[in-house]
Amino acid sequence: MHRTRRFGKTLTTAVLAALLAGGTTAPAAAAGGEAPVGPPPGTAAWRADRSLGRSLPDPATATPAEVAAFFAGLTDAQSRRLVRDHPTVVGNLDGAPVRLRYAANAPAGDRVLVYDPRGRGLIARVAGDLEHAAHVAVIVPGSDIDLSTAGRTARWATDLQEAAGDDTAVIAWAGYTTPSGIGPDLATGTLAEAGAERLTRLTAGLDAAGLPDPALLCHSYGSVTCGLAAADTDAADLVVMGSPGMRADDVTALGTGARVWAAKSPDDWIDHVPNVEFLGLGHGADPASPGFGATVLPADDVPAHDAYFTPGTSTLTAFAAIVGGDR
Repeated sequence: MHRTRRFGKTLTTAVLAALLAGGTTAPAAAAGGEAPVGPPPGTAAWRADRSLGRSLPDPATATPAEVAAFFAGLTDAQSRRLVRDHPTVVGNLDGAPVRLRYAANAPAGDRVLVYDPRGRGLIARVAGDLEHAAHVAVIVPGSDIDLSTAGRTARWATDLQEAAGDDTAVIAWAGYTTPSGIGPDLATGTLAEAGAERLTRLTAGLDAAGLPDPALLCHSYGSVTCGLAAADTDAADLVVMGSPGMRADDVTALGTGARVWAAKSPDDWIDHVPNVEFLGLGHGADPASPGFGATVLPADDVPAHDAYFTPGTSTLTAFAAIVGGDR
């Protein structure tokens, strides 16, 4: 019994140390800043609004399909009034029409699908024409991404969209609270679990809006989020890169009908992270390992952990082919 306890303590310490040591390739962001939780800001006023002679769908309980049905029954004038009176709700309401979300979030920039400035903040920007896209991709980033640092994910989305073509739209989804700086959040699944709920609602909202089943492209800790969301999304493809694990032993354990792909550069520090899960620490099997069951993508020309979307690499070419339905 003493030997078992000692082994567990040693393993847990090793996993935690490895994950924290490689948390980011940039100087660590300062930890802290509360995560936006619950329904979007302005929800109380939205719930109290009876100007249409009936209750508006509750952002906390209405499904994206119910939200879509509600907006489908409104006139253009009624929709515009809701955008004017409740922009922070409409702009973050999964199932609301894309054009209305853009209009509500216009103060934050063009083609903004999510905007919540509370705490560290959340944002999702779209590269391409989402409303008319034949193919849709969602990039789910890893640690140290929030409202102030989401530009990197937006650049990845632009590079992927340009490689995939005009009929593809890519959402840079900094829409969940990621681990910040060097801390235990990197080694646990707590933030990924909360992120998985948000990602599931996002994909359900895309479906309710009549958009194609998306490809999810999940980087680093974002692959943990995607792994936990996999069984509850209608994603056509699930692509992970630089992954510490997906909290699943293999593809079957993900419980998804999506095609599962994995990429890991030989120059990625993530290769030094032990692929174990013990006492809630660590994220499990390496998705790029032969036994996991994912289709492994080329990544030999990817120079670093944060470089999988670099134009000209074999990995970005493969991502574009998957998203565009050519692979």
